[in-house]
Amino acid sequence: MPLNDVLLDELRDMYSAENQLVKALPKLAKGAKDAKLKELFTKHLEETKGQVERLKEVFGHLGEKPTGEHCNGMEGIVEEGKDALEKDEEGASFDCGLIGAALRTEHYEIAGYQATIAMAKTLGMQDVIDLLTENLNEELAAAAKITEAAQPILLESSQEPEHKKKAMSAKEKTSAQKSREDEKAAAPGLRKKAS
Repeated sequence: MPLNDVLLDELRDMYSAENQLVKALPKLAKGAKDAKLKELFTKHLEETKGQVERLKEVFGHLGEKPTGEHCNGMEGIVEEGKDALEKDEEGASFDCGLIGAALRTEHYEIAGYQATIAMAKTLGMQDVIDLLTENLNEELAAAAKITEAAQPILLESSQEPEHKKKAMSAKEKTSAQKSREDEKAAAPGLRKKAS
């Protein structure tokens, strides 16, 4: 497959990812307890809408349609964000789960933009590079802002009293089982490395 086609697939993946976030960010903003975190999610929603528009411009430069690829990776990360919203945590501990989900999202996007920029550089597509770099810079800034906003929330959470663990939900039980299966499947490869 020529690099041009790989780039197109990757860009469609990013377009799908950003569109999924346009739907997910309002839920994170609504669910956040901390006012600063709520504001960050709301502001990043507007940035994300701008990123979708820039990606449309990129496709315009390429003479291609932006649709045609669903981003399964972002779908999984968005699902983790939904899980964080459903957790039975209280206070700052609840927001800590949202912070983790938000940072995973940002770093996924950062990796996607870095990859597509490298491909566009190889192909000499300066207009595409410029637009993607704007998106990348916004994602880097968003991750930094979330990390900064997280500090007082993490500190507050560390000072909250321990609560008695509640019974696991069916979803949590399934997740725990899958985690054990992952560990078991990885064990032979881990033993080889340790030897």
